[in-house]
Amino acid sequence: MIPRDDMTFPFEEYERRLSALRQRIADRRLDAVVISDPENIMYLTDYQTTGYSFFQALVVPLEDEPFMITRALEESNIIARTWVERTRPYPDTGDAIQMLVDALREFGLAKKRIGYERNSYFFPAYQQDRVHTTLTEAKLLDCFGIVEQGRICKSPTEIDIMRKAAFATEAGMQAGIDACLPGVTENEIGAAISAAMFRAGGEPPAVMPYVTSGPRSMIGHATWEGRTVLPGEHVFLEVGGCYRRYHTAMMRTVVLGELSDSMHHAQEKMNHALHAVHEKFQPGMTVSDADNIVRNIITDNDCGARLITRSGYSIGIAFPPSWDEGYIVSLKQGESAVLQPGMTFHIIPWMWGVDGDKTCGISDSIYITDTGCESFFTMDRDFTVKPEPAEQTMLKIDEARKNKKEEADSIKNADSAKVENGE
Repeated sequence: MIPRDDMTFPFEEYERRLSALRQRIADRRLDAVVISDPENIMYLTDYQTTGYSFFQALVVPLEDEPFMITRALEESNIIARTWVERTRPYPDTGDAIQMLVDALREFGLAKKRIGYERNSYFFPAYQQDRVHTTLTEAKLLDCFGIVEQGRICKSPTEIDIMRKAAFATEAGMQAGIDACLPGVTENEIGAAISAAMFRAGGEPPAVMPYVTSGPRSMIGHATWEGRTVLPGEHVFLEVGGCYRRYHTAMMRTVVLGELSDSMHHAQEKMNHALHAVHEKFQPGMTVSDADNIVRNIITDNDCGARLITRSGYSIGIAFPPSWDEGYIVSLKQGESAVLQPGMTFHIIPWMWGVDGDKTCGISDSIYITDTGCESFFTMDRDFTVKPEPAEQTMLKIDEARKNKKEEADSIKNADSAKVENGE
């Protein structure tokens, strides 16, 4: 390992993570593990790249020095970011899996017990099959989850990094709320959120913000598509801020007009659920019981809504396509995992189908403490209600539509001029 002081965390934090992983390797009677999940590689080394669609792996022997297999272009990320000394890059014309096999032979692991992440998105079955058929003298065993056992409970330094992500989340959400007005497009709201997150020190998140308005809020995981927000509608926002690949997320709802009885009821139910979370969540509670606290409150409503998903999921390190760690642990019925200090969750008591045609949300990112839980956020949770006189609203919408038409006509005229000039 190369000691250095310019990584996300102190060098001692990576030594601790590696030592804990090696203890789990020994407990599993393995000689080495091949780690291919990008979140796990970053957790152990601070390595990151957007080029993770190309095969990459960190090999951690029980006793010898770790080494990495990457595309040649990505080796610069190892050198610039990590403590890793040994690299075996492959060219674009090369064979990544053959390079892995050759390196395992080079470092004396060809006849050993080797664990690999069988369920990794980025180590597909056909590549696993090649290792099995090529490295015939090794014993290859599934070790999926061996790194996640260390990731599930965040250290105090990780919690501090997530607070920086939370600062970007709140900045983006506030800008999004401020941008929500009749006559504004969902795209403009999304642009305001993104700009504010990045100005606040946030980095590109695993998922861009979710912005839907009116009936489009009923479409799962939809986001902006150019729709103009109309008077009397609501806007559903979900923002995930990111810092050094660590994320926090929140949902909020903006109502443009009067707050109906059903939407007020939905707001109160979600606030009740989050209050119960902060009052009752504690170490030792099962994940299933935690889910029921939220689910029972949301289910008991008279506005036609339901909690269509799990009530929360682990959140932390993430690369696209998702910002959650829900594959490690999710708050859902029947899950026997137990809450422990340092666990971090996005709690989502959102309500799908209010009055049959609206989805709204208030959510929180929390961390489990020795005695309960704490939020990463300070923002008010209530819906933001923006009543406006109808005449003023219609003037804004007419002006927005006029500007769009003028812009479209200008582009059309410019194109016609180019044709006439033979361009």
